Amino acid sequence: MSSSTKPEPVKGSIKTLLGLIPFLRPYRRQFLLAGLALLTAAGATLAIPYAFRQMIDLGFGSAGNTGGTAGTGTLHIDLYFLGLFGLACILGIATAARFYMVSWLGERVTADLRAAVYAHVVTQSPQFFETTKTGEVLSRLTTDTTLIQTLVGTSISMALRNVLLFAGALVMLFVTSVKLSSLIIIMLAAVVLPIVFYGRRVRKLSRESQDRVADASALAGEILNAMPTVQAFTHEEIEASRFGTSVERAFHTAMQRIRARSVLTMMAILLVFGAIVFVLWLGAHAVVQGRMSGGELGQFILYASLVAGAIGALSEVLGDAQRAAGATDRLLELLAAQSPVKSPLLPDTLPKRTASGAALQIDDVVFHYPSRPDTSSLTHFSLNIQPGETVAIVGPSGAGKTTLFQLLLRFYDPQQGSIQLDGVDIRHLDLHALRSAIGIVPQDTIIFSENALENIRFGRADASDDEVVAAAKMAAAHEFIERLPDGYHAFLGERGVRLSGGQRQRIAIARALLKNPPLLLLDEATSALDAESERLVQGALEAAMIGRTTLVIAHRLATVQKADRIIVLEHGRIVETGTHAELVAANGLYAGLAALQFHPD
Repeated sequence: MSSSTKPEPVKGSIKTLLGLIPFLRPYRRQFLLAGLALLTAAGATLAIPYAFRQMIDLGFGSAGNTGGTAGTGTLHIDLYFLGLFGLACILGIATAARFYMVSWLGERVTADLRAAVYAHVVTQSPQFFETTKTGEVLSRLTTDTTLIQTLVGTSISMALRNVLLFAGALVMLFVTSVKLSSLIIIMLAAVVLPIVFYGRRVRKLSRESQDRVADASALAGEILNAMPTVQAFTHEEIEASRFGTSVERAFHTAMQRIRARSVLTMMAILLVFGAIVFVLWLGAHAVVQGRMSGGELGQFILYASLVAGAIGALSEVLGDAQRAAGATDRLLELLAAQSPVKSPLLPDTLPKRTASGAALQIDDVVFHYPSRPDTSSLTHFSLNIQPGETVAIVGPSGAGKTTLFQLLLRFYDPQQGSIQLDGVDIRHLDLHALRSAIGIVPQDTIIFSENALENIRFGRADASDDEVVAAAKMAAAHEFIERLPDGYHAFLGERGVRLSGGQRQRIAIARALLKNPPLLLLDEATSALDAESERLVQGALEAAMIGRTTLVIAHRLATVQKADRIIVLEHGRIVETGTHAELVAANGLYAGLAALQFHPD
C-alpha cells in the first residue's frame, strides 16, 4: 500500500457518512439557505429565556414598583409580551424555512443516490450477479436509501440545531451563574461517557438489523419470481415457512437494536436531567438566600432545559446517524463494485457496415467462469466466420455454446485469445457500440411489465410504431398480438405471464429484428414454438438473415440443416465442422445426435 492511500473507515462507523459528500456537494446553495434559517431559529430560541428574565425582573418589577403608575407597569408588560411574540414569529418562520429546505435536500440527495446506485449496478457484468442477490440490491435501493433520507432530511439539521442550542445555552448558563454552570459541566461530563460507550452496541445492532431485512427481501424476490415452479412442486407452505423464519430473524435482531436504543435514550434522559435537577435545587436555595433573582433562576432553568434537551436530541440523532452509517456502507459497497468488463478510455470504431453483414474472427480463446476457475468452458477455440454466413453451433449440454455468445457480447472476457468483429478486437470497442451491432434472441425470453408495443420497441428505443409492427409481422407475432384485448397496447403481465412460451419467444425475435444488427445470435430461438409457429418463424428468420451474419445455437437439428456451416462442440472444443450432409456422412458426434432426433427407434 502506498503512503498516499487512505485507510478505509470501519464498516458502519460514522466516518462512513463522509462517502455521501459527493452527493451533497452539488447543493451547497440549498445547504447555505438551510444553515441561515437554522442560525436564525437557534438565535430566536436562545433569546427567549433572556426575554423571560427581563419580563420577570423588569416588567413585573416595574408593575409592582410603588414609584410608578399602573399604566407604566402595564406598558412594560405589554412591550415584553410583544417582544416575546415577535421572537415566536421569527422562530416559526425560520423553523418552517429550515424544515422545507432540509426536507427538499433529503428527497433530492436520496433520489440522486438511488439513481447513481442503480445506474452503476446495471453496468456490472454477469459476474457481479453470480454472487449478489437481486433482492438484496433492491433492499439497498429502498430501505437503506430511506435511512439516508432521514439522515439528510432530518437528522443533520436536528444535530446542527441542537449543537447550536447546546453551545449557546451553555454560554448563557455561565453568563447567568458561573458556579451552577460549572457544576452542570462536571456532572454532564461524568454521564456522557457511559452514553457514548453504549452507543457502540447500538451501531453494531443497526448494521445487523439491516442485513437481516436484506436477507428476507432477497428470499422473497427469488421465490416470487418462481411462483409457477413453487406451486407446481407444492412448496407454498415450505417457502412461506422459510420466509417467516427469515422475517423472524430480522424481527429479533431489530428488537435487540430497539431495546439497546431504548436503554440508551433512558440513560441519556435520566442521567442528564438528574444532574440538571440537582443543580437547579442548589439554585432555588440561592434565590431563597437572596444571592440570585427570580428572573435569573428562570433564565437559568430555561437554558439548562435547552442544554438537556439538546443532549437528549443529540443521542437520538446519533442513533439515526449510526443506522444511516450502516446503510451508507452497504450502498457504497455497491458503488465501489468494479466490473471486470469495461469500455476502453479511447475506443476504436467499427468500420462502416457492409450489405452482407459482419465478419467474425475468434482466435485461440480459452475461458473459464470466475465462479468455476478449475473448469474450462472453452479450450483453444478458434473460428472464422465470413460476412453474411450462417453458422450453426450444436453439441451436448455444457459444451460451451451459450458461453460463446456471452463472450461475443463481452459479458465476460476470455483469459486467453481474442475476438475480432470486422477486424477490430472487441475489447477495444465501446461496450455500447459493440452490443448495438449484435442482436440476440435468448433461450429464456425476458418480457417486461409493459405492453406489446414497448416490449418489442426495447430492441430500438427510437423505433416508430410502424417499424414495431413490421418487426412483429416478420417474427409471426402480429396475428396473436392483434387478438389481445388491447392489441399492441395490451399489458403482457409481469415476466409475460399472459403469453405462452411460443408467444414470448416471437416477441423476443421481433425485438431482435427491430434492432436490425449486422450480427444476429439465435440461442434456441425456435425451441418453444409449436410446429406451425416454428415454420412461420423459421421463414421469417431466413428472410432476416439476408444481409447479416448469423450464429444459431440449436438442439433441434432440423432448424440448422440449411446453415452454411455447422460447428460441433464438445467439452469446449470444436470436434467437427461441415454441412449437415457432410457431418452425417462422417459418422461422428453430430451423426449420433442426428440419429437420436431423426431416427429415435
